[in-house]
Amino acid sequence: MATFLYRLGRGAFRRRRFVALVWVALLFVAGFGAATASAPTSGSFSIPGTEAQKAFDLLDKKFPGMAADGATARIVIKAPAGAKVTDPGVKAEVEKVISGLKSGPGAAEVATVDDPYRMQAVSQDGSTTYISVKYKVSGMELKDATRDALTESGKDAQAQGLGVEIGGDALMVAPETGSGEIIGIMVAAIVLVITFGSLIAAGLPLLTALIGVGIGVSSITALANVLDLGSTTSTLAMMIGLAVGIDYALFIVSRYRAELAEGRERDEAAGRAAGTAGSAVVFAGLTVVIALVGLAVVNIPMLTKMGVAAAGTVVIAVLVALTLVPAILGFAGKKVLPAGEKSKLFGKGKPADAKPNGGTRWARFVLRRPVMVLLAGVIGLGIIAIPASKLEMGLPDDGAQPVSTTQRKAYDLMSEGFGPGFNGPLMVVVDGDKALADSTAERIKVLPGVAAVAQPIQNEAKDAAIVSVIPKDRPSSHATEELVREIRAGNGDDVLVSGQTAMNIDFSQKMNDALLPYLALVVGLAFLLLMLVFRSILVPLKAALGFLLSVVAALGAVVAVFQWGWLASVFGVEQTGPIMSMMPIFMVGVVFGLAMDYEVFLVTRMREAYVHGERPGQAVVTGFRYSARVVVAAAVIMIAVFAGFLGASDQMVKMIGFGLAIAVLFDAFVVRMAIVPAVLALLGHRAWWLPKWLDRILPNVDVEGESLRKHLGEDSGPAEGPDKDRELVNA
Repeated sequence: MATFLYRLGRGAFRRRRFVALVWVALLFVAGFGAATASAPTSGSFSIPGTEAQKAFDLLDKKFPGMAADGATARIVIKAPAGAKVTDPGVKAEVEKVISGLKSGPGAAEVATVDDPYRMQAVSQDGSTTYISVKYKVSGMELKDATRDALTESGKDAQAQGLGVEIGGDALMVAPETGSGEIIGIMVAAIVLVITFGSLIAAGLPLLTALIGVGIGVSSITALANVLDLGSTTSTLAMMIGLAVGIDYALFIVSRYRAELAEGRERDEAAGRAAGTAGSAVVFAGLTVVIALVGLAVVNIPMLTKMGVAAAGTVVIAVLVALTLVPAILGFAGKKVLPAGEKSKLFGKGKPADAKPNGGTRWARFVLRRPVMVLLAGVIGLGIIAIPASKLEMGLPDDGAQPVSTTQRKAYDLMSEGFGPGFNGPLMVVVDGDKALADSTAERIKVLPGVAAVAQPIQNEAKDAAIVSVIPKDRPSSHATEELVREIRAGNGDDVLVSGQTAMNIDFSQKMNDALLPYLALVVGLAFLLLMLVFRSILVPLKAALGFLLSVVAALGAVVAVFQWGWLASVFGVEQTGPIMSMMPIFMVGVVFGLAMDYEVFLVTRMREAYVHGERPGQAVVTGFRYSARVVVAAAVIMIAVFAGFLGASDQMVKMIGFGLAIAVLFDAFVVRMAIVPAVLALLGHRAWWLPKWLDRILPNVDVEGESLRKHLGEDSGPAEGPDKDRELVNA
């Protein structure tokens, strides 16, 4: 493979105009497709195999239109102090709001006071009422005019002294990330300039990553409606595509500069960079694809499509690194090198090894004190991981919104006027006659966690009914979750619990159940892949265990901040609560890909040095001398980009940004830069041990470029080097 990639990289360098033209054409075609495609929807959401989904399917069959997943809104109106909403003046203002909503654009249904599906129109103290609105399309598909009409519906009532707040997903818009994301990109640019000492070299990874992401995201947008891709699919693809795109370009450019420093011709340096660092990029990309496609084990179609689409963007990033990066290096010439390095090519400048760089000094420090470094890293991450044992997962509702938003104010008004359970009513769907519905309602009434039960409402055929149940506690509480279990206990297939609250509970449970199988699949397949790359058992095992340690530690930090409230004010966390159900699996998929990037690039250079004759300890130093700076730069860039999401207005976006940033911090700087060299130092030759029988049956992928050296007629290393040592170890 190394020889093929060598030829590919050198060919792209020599035919750089043609290669660049092809990629620009692909970007144009994808952009044209995205521009002419209809706007992506929110995507259909289903959770196969859960009771809530079965209930929705039954509801759609027995009550046509009731299960439609259009946007909903709830306008909560509170009378002025000392007045009631039933007073003539206040009631007249409420009727004006209802009339305006009915005549406004886009409203499919507005519930009135006498609507049979409403549990209670007015609070017991008479101070509060609410209006339910349902639209034909999802919140992300609502037109601005419709959303504006909704937000303006209560302005006149507010002018008359009434309190009017709006909740529901009809106000759902893309969360604002603030200036943090821009700052993150600026930090990335600064880090690249410091790393390469050249504006051209710094801008190249950003340029190629943006081209790859542009093609990937535009393709997803163009195919969104055809493949029923949700609007969040492109966000995930952009985040991961940008991350790996910058990383892969960094690796290729760094190796290209190193080959130039050894006196290679420019096209030869590009070919060697693609044959060596490019091999690491290919296998790093494969681990990311495995992690993303592995989301299919969760068996939620929306997540599967998101993972496959993001994996496609990663494949594009790999192809860009192997072809477009060498082509642009051809256009850049020697401008990718700092001034001193340019003169070095002509025999001037300081010798490259005049002073050990930071990576070399750090590796030597770890080699002198491997036990101390290993214990410090493992114990430190272990302590940080302790809160993860108390992880509570759930899905956010309006109660998790910042207190300044109208959604949160509407949530609080409903809780004060009607009780917290009114924010998340349960819908019990009965597949039977009136007698079964009545008996079901009577059984539910006596349960301790129930605040109210409505009279069953039958369909036109009189063969099904809906029983609305109001819990005593808020939707995301343990008490409500326990109530759902109690209602379901003893029910047959003819009585099913659904509603948004039940759907959230089932979703969280499904994500929780899928976490361990997902981890086993991703880590297991990656272990096999890394075993092919490194021809070792202990190195992949160390990589997998280190990744698990960093992810659990990151989850512990997320729990401490977002669930327990530690340092909440520092990170702008206004409301603590359960961790978003998707967060652990999402973090595993994204961080695993980045962690394996760093692992493959860092350890491949060690493996290359070892195979070519260096002792184990010296191979570790060599790997750090050439790769540490690039890995650190890539990690700092990713931390800066992810940390930019901390400035978002949405609590869940903050959580994702914090979790990914802290996970990359732990994995890159503690696991890869400290624990990995410490373990390799302690293992010595044993780190590269592989049973002879396994060595014979495994295909040789040759990431270290040994076949490439033979192809180029170079000596692959002294015969008494590691080959002899490996024979002793394997024996």
